[in-house]
Amino acid sequence: MGPATSQTDVEVLPRAARGQSEELPPPLGGRLLSLDVFRGITIAAMILVNNAGDGDAAYWPLKHARWNGWTPTDLIFPFFLFIVGVSMVFSFSSRLRRGESRWHLMAHVLKRTAILFALGVLLNGFPNQYHLASIRIEGVLQRIALCYLFSSMLILWSDWRGRVFAIVACLIGYWVLMRFVPVPGFGVPTQAIPLLDPDRNLTAWLDRKLFMGHLYEGIRDPEGVLSTIPAIATTLIGVVTAEWLRSGASSRRKVASMMALGVAGVVAGKVFNLWFPINKKLWTSSYVLFAGGSALICLALCYWLLDLQQRRGRRWAVPALVLGTNAIAAYVFSELLAKALDAGRVHLSSGQILSWQQFIYQRLFAPLAKAPMASLLYSLVYVLLCWEVSWMLYRKRIFIKI
Repeated sequence: MGPATSQTDVEVLPRAARGQSEELPPPLGGRLLSLDVFRGITIAAMILVNNAGDGDAAYWPLKHARWNGWTPTDLIFPFFLFIVGVSMVFSFSSRLRRGESRWHLMAHVLKRTAILFALGVLLNGFPNQYHLASIRIEGVLQRIALCYLFSSMLILWSDWRGRVFAIVACLIGYWVLMRFVPVPGFGVPTQAIPLLDPDRNLTAWLDRKLFMGHLYEGIRDPEGVLSTIPAIATTLIGVVTAEWLRSGASSRRKVASMMALGVAGVVAGKVFNLWFPINKKLWTSSYVLFAGGSALICLALCYWLLDLQQRRGRRWAVPALVLGTNAIAAYVFSELLAKALDAGRVHLSSGQILSWQQFIYQRLFAPLAKAPMASLLYSLVYVLLCWEVSWMLYRKRIFIKI
């Protein structure tokens, strides 16, 4: 969820800085246009799958896998972390060139991490569930904050070898923990209990020890503490990708390499799946490889279309760019609106009580089509509403940044 640059404020871009094209202004903060477009597509997908009219009836690609395995929806969050990693390198490099010290950047990283984490907790409790005994501590923004923090340290105080070593260490180390370390009270996976048992795994056990009563699924959380380790590796894959994009290699070689490594990552993830199943809720090492490879392929395609082919005036990129340049604002607005609609109540004359979300869906969308299509129509309208808010900011060149 990368903001446009790395400051904590609202920037109004003057007209002189808007570039020659009113359709697609130049990238902000020295980043690639393709990155903002990729981010916008990812944000739109996240809002789409998070706001189904009828979650149970939604088409399968718009649902998460129940446990092992994957759907297209399961790729959205790792794509986001991958984009965060790419963005960080361009932002940090630009600020270091301007003469800022590493310690100054680290102070900003700590501040930004705290803001993102606190914002995530505030979203968890909105609008009226701020009970210290039960508010959810972990979450999407919280995981982004932690991945951003640890990846920043490696960017500022290691070279590419250290980052590659960290990726390998995270993936192998997490596999060793989940495969060979006994789960207290249950035993060794594959011997006393099945590997990646939903409730009897090391990640779920640790979350219960640390945050019992504060977990999204009661006795486990999809953004658990231990599974943040491989999520950091996802972010670092983005970091290494950005360093390759900033290298002196030709653009065509960059695209070819990203595509080749992306395919290799997908294949490696599927192979590793045989021993350590792809699982989004546990963020398994095979999942990191598979999703990271998929993200590389998608970014390579965007880079080829928008940066290598110089197709900057294509209208198809504008809607994605609108969301991509105000990603934080779009995501937070979508979450606040969804929670407000869920919290509001409509009392019908029949005595039935519905949330505002249920009322709007049943009255406006359910009569239009069968349940899966009606649910999709609701999701699309919801994305369009969030896009309209982002478009108002974009037209005024207002970019909200953390």
